[in-house]
Amino acid sequence: MTPTRTHGTGGTETLAGAFAAHFGHAPDGLWQAPGRVNLIGEHTDYNEGLVLPFAIDRTTTVAVAARSDRRMLLTSTFTGAAPVEFDLDTLDPDAFDPGPAGAWSAYPAGVAWELGRAGVSVPGFELLVSSDVPVGAGLSSSAALECAVASALAELAGAELNATELADLGRRAENNVVGAPTGIMDQYASMLGAEDCAVYLDCRDGSFRRVPLGLDESGLVCLVIDTKVAHAHAHGGYAARRASCARGAELMGVNALRDLDTNDLARAEHILDGETFRRVRHIVHENDRVARTVDMLESRGAAAIGALLDASHRSMRDDFEISCAELDLAVHTARASGAIGARMTGGGFGGSAIALVPEADTGRVEDAVWRAFSDRGLRTPDTFAVRPAAGAHRL
Repeated sequence: MTPTRTHGTGGTETLAGAFAAHFGHAPDGLWQAPGRVNLIGEHTDYNEGLVLPFAIDRTTTVAVAARSDRRMLLTSTFTGAAPVEFDLDTLDPDAFDPGPAGAWSAYPAGVAWELGRAGVSVPGFELLVSSDVPVGAGLSSSAALECAVASALAELAGAELNATELADLGRRAENNVVGAPTGIMDQYASMLGAEDCAVYLDCRDGSFRRVPLGLDESGLVCLVIDTKVAHAHAHGGYAARRASCARGAELMGVNALRDLDTNDLARAEHILDGETFRRVRHIVHENDRVARTVDMLESRGAAAIGALLDASHRSMRDDFEISCAELDLAVHTARASGAIGARMTGGGFGGSAIALVPEADTGRVEDAVWRAFSDRGLRTPDTFAVRPAAGAHRL
């Protein structure tokens, strides 16, 4: 599917017009939330660790109008189908089955359900979604949708919820209704993003601060390489990695792997089986890499963090085993063609890699990646630059 771009006034008017065509009246408003790139800190969030994502200039926009009843009517620019309908009073997340064509509707329906659980009187509503965040690319298209919908419904309901409360609502919707065991990083990045900044987030206590990236000052571009290998968080390897981390923490006698540092790894190697030890080692070192990346950004600038990105990818490939041949090829080719550092980003098993590339070398890196994929008979990846952008807001 190819969602419609909604950047700028023209896109806003187009989406409002599409909403009127679907529902016969204008929306009450339009709300927008960005996808995210995780600069570094992978799978550390649900281990109560440290992450460093930034919101990107790829967004999901929702046009929404309140109804006088308790019905939800959900549609999108990328399905063209009749709206999916649910009743807020009878929605049961344990028996939620919108069918394959409406699978995306679990995200807005889940947000509405979680708002109700939080004591917010959510009205029935009509919703039209448009997005240019690639689906399945590891750029948190789901969090962008959740945060846009949470912002819209909270405002329509008159609920005074702050950005972190809305982010947590989105995370609970993904956990409890969609069934994906994700942490809080994606929603926090989408809600709290700021131009030219990453969000340095402590996933144990929710504390955060924005760290300037200074990519322009360093003459660097963040290039996304979407391998077109789709992944899904709701099943498979992601859940297995989370279970392995929980087992490692239990055997090491700590509440979460955040409680371990590099000094504990020798003991861990004696206590844990080989696979669990590798999972634990990745988390311990990745937390350390996040903190060191922030120190580097603040002391020496973005041009100094390339080696940390490289080390993160090796750890995800070898210890956490969440990379794939296409991601490894993208990272290797980008580095060999001029990138100062590269790594896969997102939950893994497909999706995207990112590369920090000197601006003058961007075209050369893109050409080399396309050629490498073509030479191996692989699908041509999408490559595009992203900029750190603002978080969720009403348009």
